[in-house]
Amino acid sequence: MNAERIGFIGLGNMGHPMAKNLEKAGFPLSVYNRSPEKTEDFKTKSIVCSSVSDLVKNSDIIFTMLTNDDAVQAVYEEIVTLPLTGKLFIDMSTISPQASGKTADAVKIKEASFIDAPVAGSTKPAAEGTLIIMVGGAEKDLERSMPYLQKLGKTVKHLGENGKGIAAKLSVNYFLAGIYQGLAETVLFADKLGIKRTEMLEIINESASGSGATKVKTPLLTTDNYEPAFALDLMLKDILLANEAGADFPLSKTLIETYQSAHDAGFGKDDVIGIINYLKKNK
Repeated sequence: MNAERIGFIGLGNMGHPMAKNLEKAGFPLSVYNRSPEKTEDFKTKSIVCSSVSDLVKNSDIIFTMLTNDDAVQAVYEEIVTLPLTGKLFIDMSTISPQASGKTADAVKIKEASFIDAPVAGSTKPAAEGTLIIMVGGAEKDLERSMPYLQKLGKTVKHLGENGKGIAAKLSVNYFLAGIYQGLAETVLFADKLGIKRTEMLEIINESASGSGATKVKTPLLTTDNYEPAFALDLMLKDILLANEAGADFPLSKTLIETYQSAHDAGFGKDDVIGIINYLKKNK
């Protein structure tokens, strides 16, 4: 059986390495990005499309990896004007449950299929193909997508119907937001008490308090370089989405206040752990 034709829309910090993994696997691939310079290194082995409609017409399975609700809505508003019968759409964006549900419904009306498949992991796991993929959708659609999802992630978790992937992603990012703020505050506290940052982070990472999240941010904290793997603004977006979806807890209020204030102070484009600079400046 021939591989289906794959399309990928959205070649940002995450989408670009993910699409590259599909290209490296040898699947027939078409790509589209609103900023065409992101498509340059796909021109040799893949098809670079000049519009969303060209990509959709040229593809059987279409991945979308976009920034937020507005971006997803804009792309899918164009998509649903096209003939879609039999196509499968895999949205890997982190958006609101409401936006994901509306998108799924709009695609299904056109006799196509839709799964939400957001990911846990930042740019390094995206490049390595070791993301954790959380899927909401029909079993048959997951089966159809598995040869491709397995090139993007080390784990694919099917959590139920449409919307369950998004629900899991908002939950895990809510947890990560707390970890990162807690890690930043702990490092600043240790700094204040005269403990070298490298030594404090070694203790954290080698003890029960360490995790993949603390380990991946250690190089940024020790070099004081906050080039974004996952921007603070994106975490703020996800905390607000989680809050709107029902994460209304004491910690929610603290996280929203801190991340929103960090954004307002100009730290939004830094990596999420760059919140340490806001805390250092304002606490």
